[in-house]
Amino acid sequence: MELRHLQHFVAVAEDQHFTRAAERLMVSQSGLSASIRALERELRAPLFVRTTRRVTLTEAGRALLGEAERILAQVRSAHEAVAAVQGVLRGTLALGTEQCIAGVHVAGLLAAFRRRHPDVEIRLRQAGSGALAEEVAAGRLDLAFAYRTQDDTDQLRSVSLTAEPMTVLCHPSHRLATAGAAVTPQDLGQEVFVDFHPDWGPRRSTDAAFAEAGVRRTVALEVNDVHSLLDLVDENLGIAVVPRHFRHKRPTLTALPLKDTDETVYETVALLPPESATSPAARALITLLETGGLATPPDGPCPS
Repeated sequence: MELRHLQHFVAVAEDQHFTRAAERLMVSQSGLSASIRALERELRAPLFVRTTRRVTLTEAGRALLGEAERILAQVRSAHEAVAAVQGVLRGTLALGTEQCIAGVHVAGLLAAFRRRHPDVEIRLRQAGSGALAEEVAAGRLDLAFAYRTQDDTDQLRSVSLTAEPMTVLCHPSHRLATAGAAVTPQDLGQEVFVDFHPDWGPRRSTDAAFAEAGVRRTVALEVNDVHSLLDLVDENLGIAVVPRHFRHKRPTLTALPLKDTDETVYETVALLPPESATSPAARALITLLETGGLATPPDGPCPS
């Protein structure tokens, strides 16, 4: 099995189109098709269902995709490791992050990294913590800054950044703000909530806290960015349960402690593959974070 066959397979799987994949790889479409056919012959299984408009993975193709991505990531790491030994850090740093992540100033960290390692191409992807964990485990990302969604596995490890309690945000005229006291999930059962999509770290943390308390809640207003969430709360259209540092982004809102949640906290981590599979660029970025003063305090304002 040749590496170029795996590279061609992954490109077609990502683009779901032979012509677009061929253009991206800068190979002829006939050459790309021949490469995929050779791989299918070797594996004795069709990898794609082909139609006139797009191609989709077969069951065998889906099984191969994760393994192919991991193999290619390991090959890339091997090339970068050799370059690092020779004193030059090259290649690509593929980084993922949630919005407004606590414990790290992402933009400042990447700027400092670029100054130190100008030959490394930086690629950044913003997504929910669940998707980011999957992409690091699959080798599509070198590391990610996210909410801790799971314990360490043989494909994924975590380095803790910071932890903080969850806080209720509401409009100053809301009845909760008028009372001005800490609240429990039971106090909020009848409220209308503004929240993120289920894959986001704050949503996962809040869902877990309310499930543990046995309280059902209604998320009527679902958004995918921090500022939209704050705008909706600012218009008194609902309340939100968020990591405590979010309160610094909209000081006009009332922030109330959330209690009786068995010390539920929002823990942010750097997600990485196993040590042996961690790229030199990812190691350099974590070292810079730990030594360069680019972490943010647990209760500091979100820098983005």
